[in-house]
Amino acid sequence: MTVEGDMDGIVKVPVALGERSYDILIGEGLAADAGRWFRAVLPKARACIITDSNVSGRHLVAFEKSLRRAGVTASAVVIPAGEASKCFDVFEQVVDQVVGGRYERGDAVVALGGGVVGDLAGFVAGVVRRGMRFVQVPTTLLSQVDSSVGGKTGINSRHGKNLVGVFHQPDLVLADTKVLDTLPEREFRAGYAEVVKYGLIDNADFFASLEKTWRDVFAGGPARTEAIAVSCRSKAAIVARDERETGDRALLNLGHTFGHAIETAAGYSGAVVHGEAVSLGMVLAHDFSVRLNQMSPDDANRIRSHLAEVGLPTRLSEIPGGAPSVSTFMELIGQDKKVQNGALTFILSRGIGEAFIAKDVPAEAVRAFLTDKLSEGQA
Repeated sequence: MTVEGDMDGIVKVPVALGERSYDILIGEGLAADAGRWFRAVLPKARACIITDSNVSGRHLVAFEKSLRRAGVTASAVVIPAGEASKCFDVFEQVVDQVVGGRYERGDAVVALGGGVVGDLAGFVAGVVRRGMRFVQVPTTLLSQVDSSVGGKTGINSRHGKNLVGVFHQPDLVLADTKVLDTLPEREFRAGYAEVVKYGLIDNADFFASLEKTWRDVFAGGPARTEAIAVSCRSKAAIVARDERETGDRALLNLGHTFGHAIETAAGYSGAVVHGEAVSLGMVLAHDFSVRLNQMSPDDANRIRSHLAEVGLPTRLSEIPGGAPSVSTFMELIGQDKKVQNGALTFILSRGIGEAFIAKDVPAEAVRAFLTDKLSEGQA
């Protein structure tokens, strides 16, 4: 169902998936008026809000009031903040509270938080009563431009990140750009890595624009809204073509094969957050593309320079506690979701804005590349 009515100052990005189509709304103050938008899409549903211990202190009271003003019955489940909550134990606890609260299939799980909350809440919505309604209210830059869109949900396994989950599309995404003002600088910067990713996949002009305007994106206002909208349009177009990642949706994993290995090796301790790992992973993916004679070293250096300029890590030596060993890297890469019939798949590039899916990448080529990078102490 799509949203109609007064959209003054709000950017609407449709995600075209037939009967599962929905809208991403982007603008300032959306969370404070959440009840209006919730009712427009789900007129009879109750809301079970899932949030974390950080977000609840900043936004939960006002958010609950906005729902109740619109006549929405709502209650909240608060989980510990951090990647470690994307686990079986927390998942089980949340499922128990949703089922125990007698929420029905037509009621909605509402994710109020960043990527961890969205992934976990979406998985809960996807499996409780074999599928409940789902609303995303992402409160981080990373979740607004990436994890809240496209229906990927799940939790982590000890074998790797996001290995357990389902595809379950939301009914609505409310991306309130104003709530980003409360983010710690490190978290906003980490989310920016995912914004850069969209330029590197297939939009060289967007990347060039970010090189010039990134400070305005960080400052907020129209530049931030536009960057989020461009990112969401890019992801929405890819998801509409390939909802379940059987084809070019894999392009959205640029930098993630290396990045997820770095995150998993760090034990989701917070020493390296997701966007920082993606930054390192994108640098590695482009350097590996250079190694395979697919792209110019000048383009790879330009990417590294921009990520470093905004303060993101670009060298393996910047990982607190040290980088994973080659053997650990290879073991974790072997658990990547893109592996097919035991063969490694990477997202590589022929240049800025020219990412492509490389299948059957020889493991020995990856091993040799990582061995050299670790010996250099650089990414």
